Amino acid sequence: MLLLLLLQVLVSCLWLGHGELVKSFESSCPQFFFHETPPSEALEPENPAWICQNYKNQYYFATLYDRNRRIPVYSAYLYQPGPGKRPRTWLVEPQLLGSVYPKTMEKEWTLLKYYNVSLEQLSKSQAVLQDYKNLTGLNRGHLNPNGHHHDSSSRTATFTLTNIVPQDEKLNGGAWNNYEQQTMIRRTQGCNTTYVVVGAVPGNNYIAKGRVNKPSHIWSSACCEVDNNHRKAWGVIAENDKNEVQLLTLGELEDVLTELYGRDQVSLFDSDCPRE
Repeated sequence: MLLLLLLQVLVSCLWLGHGELVKSFESSCPQFFFHETPPSEALEPENPAWICQNYKNQYYFATLYDRNRRIPVYSAYLYQPGPGKRPRTWLVEPQLLGSVYPKTMEKEWTLLKYYNVSLEQLSKSQAVLQDYKNLTGLNRGHLNPNGHHHDSSSRTATFTLTNIVPQDEKLNGGAWNNYEQQTMIRRTQGCNTTYVVVGAVPGNNYIAKGRVNKPSHIWSSACCEVDNNHRKAWGVIAENDKNEVQLLTLGELEDVLTELYGRDQVSLFDSDCPRE
């Protein structure tokens, strides 16, 4: 047992500099946010985890995770779509168990087999595959969709359960998919760099015997840099039981989220991103 613990500490030391769970996005993976500015604290849950999503030694996006509700609050990434196959492997975040565990996302069975972790231990910190089995009317809904990434590794990185919420299956396969695949292509015409923050508003219902929250709304926002002097922005929101997506200005989305969260004013991007 002592030898195993020493090995885990050694593995942890070898991974230093590639941290996954971080104290702030600004100091660890700011590149996923416009002007390196994450959303305001008004979105932060009671028990948050800041994750720089790491796969094969590289950061691919950032996630603010709600440990208590076992869903992401938001995921932030750069919109870089490209052709490729949809991955099939689902991953989890070992760092949510503790700092001695690997700092890159892993398969559940890898942790159970090689790190002496029980499924009960793993499930305390996050959602697990069992939570999403036998769903009725719901899908495993990506916040950061694999189709918005350009290569195999970046697509695989989105298949972590910390990037997933229980999403209405009609919405996920219908209006939300149309927004992700069609509207985003139209809206990003002429954009050099597009920053995206996509999130979920916690709801009153749960799946998996009360373990995983079903969001009341799914939302997404984008800030596009056309050139050094011109930017454009927009937002969308959808109730998580209707196959409808509402297109908004960034300012309108921030106001809607401010009302839904009932805290301070929500700000999703740096003030240089247009609200109108």
